[in-house]
Amino acid sequence: MRIFLAVAGTLVLCARSATAQTRNPAGTDSVSAVPQCRTGDAVMLARAAADSVCLSRRDAVGWAVERNPQIEAAVEQVAQARARRVQGIAIPDPQFAYTVGAATGLFGGSAKDKILEASLAIPFPDKFRLRGRIGRADIQATEAGLALLRQTVAAQTSQTYDLVLGAVARHRILLQVKALAEDFVVKTEARFRAGSTPRLDVVKAQVDLAQVINDLIASERDADNGRVSLNRLLNRPLGSPVGLADTLAVPPELPPMPALEALALRTRPELIGLERQQQGAKAVTALAREYWLPDIVFGLGHNYADPGPGVFTTGVAFPLPVFFWQHAKGEIAEARHRELELAATARDLRAQVAEDVRVSYAAAATALRQVVFLRDRLLPSAREAYRIASVSYGLGGSSALDVLDARRALRDAENQYADALAAANIARADLGRAIATSLDSAGSGGSHDR
Repeated sequence: MRIFLAVAGTLVLCARSATAQTRNPAGTDSVSAVPQCRTGDAVMLARAAADSVCLSRRDAVGWAVERNPQIEAAVEQVAQARARRVQGIAIPDPQFAYTVGAATGLFGGSAKDKILEASLAIPFPDKFRLRGRIGRADIQATEAGLALLRQTVAAQTSQTYDLVLGAVARHRILLQVKALAEDFVVKTEARFRAGSTPRLDVVKAQVDLAQVINDLIASERDADNGRVSLNRLLNRPLGSPVGLADTLAVPPELPPMPALEALALRTRPELIGLERQQQGAKAVTALAREYWLPDIVFGLGHNYADPGPGVFTTGVAFPLPVFFWQHAKGEIAEARHRELELAATARDLRAQVAEDVRVSYAAAATALRQVVFLRDRLLPSAREAYRIASVSYGLGGSSALDVLDARRALRDAENQYADALAAANIARADLGRAIATSLDSAGSGGSHDR
């Protein structure tokens, strides 16, 4: 009778375990169903603190773009470029001079001449125009660098957010696997006491449970390290708790690659910044060729030793370009070769941008296909295999090793799916960086998320 009751109890436990596994598999549903910012959620590993926040992916990206110190430094670089333009088109300060000639003492006594002069030298007007063009090109190139940095930080934040989501998903999967492993230990001990299974099965079940617990400890470290990286991008204290409001989901279909490549060639900040640098280089070359143009000089002087009125003088200072070949082979040649350098760099940069888009597109498309395959093919097969092995073990038709192997296969499939979800979203964010705009605005298809 005791043997019959033990076997009956084992069957009930197996049925409950298989039913629970079927209703709430640790795949898509377990990744996205539990609220990430729920107070007291053990998966969050968050500590109660006054500065804890709960952010969606979009909020995290906006926060990083607004507060990241790298972007703050780039904003100051733009301000420096504006200051350089003001300095480049500034009118030189006037010069004042006081001259005492043939004096009997320092600044005193009798002197033949006591002359106070003021002069103002103004460069040729066209030089102001060219210097203004150089300054504007510098500002625009620096602003393009700022835009590039913002897009890079946004992509890094989105990718780090998804990495943390992946770590949280793996942690949740391990919690469910731990519950199944504990349940299996109870079942094997019941069968051992009933005499229907050897002691070795109990040991195997206990070893498997210990391995799951060890992996669970490691997953806590991965989730915490991911939050540290996210806090650094958000310019928050590294140990501050941060909750994730979004969940991992299968991303939408990708727009056509040729359209994205053409969009990137129009919008990438590197190309825009290099174009502005080319404009500035042309202005530098034109300015270097105006070395022979005269500067206009205005002056006013008065000799206090002479009782007559002050003398107003004006003049034009002409350079004498006797050694003109030095200018042609010096600053003019340097400016011209700088233009050629930038032209070659622009051709190479366009090829790099096109390659970047194609590589990122291939990675995103492959990751999306893997997610769909894992969701539709591998996970259902692994869940069914575990269900059959678990029920068969309860009926005495399979060994504990079969159940353990089926559960490891299911766990691997669930972890692969969680990793694939994170990788697909990370690849999508990287593709958005490659085209310098959001994929949603570029025209994406419908979502695969169920």
